[in-house]
Parts: sequence; structure tokens; C-alpha cells
Amino acid sequence: MSDDSNLQSGKGLDIGTANLVAAEQNENGEVVLRLKRNAFIDVPVDTYTKNMLTRLNVPFVVQNKKMYVLGDHAFELANVLNKNTRRPMKDGLISPKEADALAVMKLLIGSILGEPRCENEPCFYSVPGDPIDSDLSVVYHKDLFDSVLRSLGYAPHHIIEGHAVVFSDLADEDFTGIAISCGGGMFNICVAYKSMPTLTFSTSRGGDWVDNNVAQVLGIKPSKAALLKEKGVDLLNPKNREEDAIAIYYRNLINYTLTNIKDRFEAADNMPSFPDPIVIVFSGGTSMPINFIELVREIFKEMEFPVEVKAIRHAEDALHATAKGALTAALLEAAQTS
Repeated sequence: MSDDSNLQSGKGLDIGTANLVAAEQNENGEVVLRLKRNAFIDVPVDTYTKNMLTRLNVPFVVQNKKMYVLGDHAFELANVLNKNTRRPMKDGLISPKEADALAVMKLLIGSILGEPRCENEPCFYSVPGDPIDSDLSVVYHKDLFDSVLRSLGYAPHHIIEGHAVVFSDLADEDFTGIAISCGGGMFNICVAYKSMPTLTFSTSRGGDWVDNNVAQVLGIKPSKAALLKEKGVDLLNPKNREEDAIAIYYRNLINYTLTNIKDRFEAADNMPSFPDPIVIVFSGGTSMPINFIELVREIFKEMEFPVEVKAIRHAEDALHATAKGALTAALLEAAQTS
């Protein structure tokens, strides 16, 4: 365990289906981020493979008589070996189909969090809101990650993903508004009033849903569809059949998300009455295509939304907003308990 009295204790961790992001504050008060792709491949445990990986400068770990390559290295090596990467997470939660998921997640999380800087350093990690369109349970997921973080020496605290984005990006709005975290496995929604979450939920449509549907209509692999998407599609000006398919499914995804927020607003009997128009902020990798926000605004205009909205915008640092918001919550917790 490292110890530095100048450091502000507390760390944030975004546990995403596609990527992991850890956030901490250094001695100068700057936020330091560490990222890793949430993927792995297993390779044969033999001298030839070890030598090959060493020659290629690819780090590997041997655990439980298995050898794993983790993160971005796994993604690159999979292309070289023409193999698919495996994911410890599916649809925003730990994957029930991956026997090695827990062991791999501990390795991945340990590699980006590092050692705690004080005993029981608080670590706030992101969890999805309860899904409204699937019977997936978040309870098992939380217990698993509590256990992983305790085994690494941290005091675990979970924070709903959308709520973390409220902390990172709605400070100027008195932590009031709607935050939507657009992930690979899920979209996470939090409606907050003065930092208090008044409505949280997730939907099981995210970037993977777009990839799988685009792959189906084009007759390609989902990984190829993801690659096309990440190359930079303009959602308002698709240039070919592939981009057209991506834009169509994005339009459907955005409409589905906004409609669910509207329906939940109208069905809830404990929603606050917002005295002023609010902001809707989007974060996450699935919100990164060109003109994503413009497409949201276009679809929003066609809806009768139950509250007045003054702006729809991207998070300031859309890819890292969840981790930064989780860090803010951890620093507040550390300050209160010190």
C-alpha cells in the first residue's frame, strides 16, 4: 500500500461493457485517468506462445493454469490470430456465460486502479440502473464487484452510472437535469434534482445493439460493424449503404431512449416540479458519432416532452464523464469520513 499525505484519497471507476476507466486525483489536484479495453483472449500455456508474446512485447498473465492477454493487447492480438476477443461483461453486467469473467475482471481492475493509497481507500464504481426492458438483475453484479474491490484493499461504494454523470457535468445547473450515459451494453438514465436522483433506470439497447442489427442487415460480423461505426459516421449525412444502416439504427435507438424517459416521467407520481428549464447531457462512447447531438435535438423537437428543456449537449469529456463523476463522489465521501 502506498501512502502520501498530500494525496486526496478516493478513486472513481467506470465499469463499462466495452471499456474500463479509473480516475484519481494527484498531489497537484489534477485528475489522472487510466483506461483499458474490457476484453481478453486466452492463449495456450506453452513455451512457444510465451516466447512469441514476449517477442511481440505483448504482456500476459498466467492464472489458474490459464494464460490471458488483456485489454487493448487482446484486441490487437485477436486480429493477428483471427480470433474473437472475449468479454467479461455483457449487456452492462458481468457475463453469466464467461467462466473466466471474475478472474479476468480482478486482473483488469487491479491493473488500472493500482494499490490503495491509504487503508480502505474509498472507490466509487459505476453500476447500471435497474433495466426496464429485460429481467437482468443488478444485485449479483454489485455483490461481485464489492468483493473484487475489497480483495484489492478498497472500500467499495456503487454509484448509478447516470448519477455519476450528474456529478461530472451538471454542477453549473446545481446538479439538476437529465444525464444519459450511452454505453456498449446499455443506456443509463438519471433524472436529478439538486444532486438527488429522482428517477434512474437503464435500457438494454446500446452500442452493441446497433452493431448487432447493422451486422445482421449487412451480412457482416458485429466486430466489423463496430469498426465501421468507430471510423466516424456522420449520422445526418451517411455516405454509403453501411453508414445508412448505422444512421437508421441510431435514430431508432435515440427515439427509443427519449420515449422511455418521457413515459417514465409521465407515469411517476413522485417527480419534482422543476422550477426552471433543465439540461439533458449525453456521455459515453456510443454518443461519439458525428452529429449525434444534432440528431437527438431533431428527434426531440418532434416529441411532447413533459418538462421544459433549455439545452441538449454533450458532456465536457464524454468518454470519461462516468469515471470523473464517480471520483467526485469518492472525494466527497473521503472528505466526510476524514
